Amino acid sequence: MARNRENKPQGNEQQERGEFSDKLVAINRVTKVVKGGRRFGFAALVIVGDGKGRVGYGSGKAKEVAESKQKATQDAKKSMVRIPLREGRTLHHDVKGRFGSGRVILRAAPPGTGIIAGGPMRAVFETLGIQDIVAKSVGSSNPYNMVRATFDALLKLQSPKATAARRGKKIGDIIGDRETKAKGE
Repeated sequence: MARNRENKPQGNEQQERGEFSDKLVAINRVTKVVKGGRRFGFAALVIVGDGKGRVGYGSGKAKEVAESKQKATQDAKKSMVRIPLREGRTLHHDVKGRFGSGRVILRAAPPGTGIIAGGPMRAVFETLGIQDIVAKSVGSSNPYNMVRATFDALLKLQSPKATAARRGKKIGDIIGDRETKAKGE
């Protein structure tokens, strides 16, 4: 019986690894000068997602690269959020996000466009499961600020279902408004 209890957490960990994909976005080597020489440490930034609308980011620090990545992955799993996607492939509407001096602009794209985004933002969209998006980073190119600005934008997204519930309308009324505005009527 004791063996079963010990084996269960291991099975859950393997299942979580299979369920989530993680991407290492940045590694920083930090040096501390001490009396005997230099001490090196590492800071990692990791994005974790399930490819179906859940994503999170985390950072970790340690004396070894592998340990800092592991800490960052655990932090990312704790901070996962669900993002509403249209047809499971793109955003419902265009949105802007900012963090510090980093600003991002995210635009919904038609099928077949692919992920047009740079560096850290691309990692977020791939782990999130977005297939078609156009994104632009303006300002800071610091990966930490770009990731936080991207998450700021993603958290502003609202599905037509949530908007309809908030406004006390039907989903068809909300989507119909979008189509009539697009036609210019």
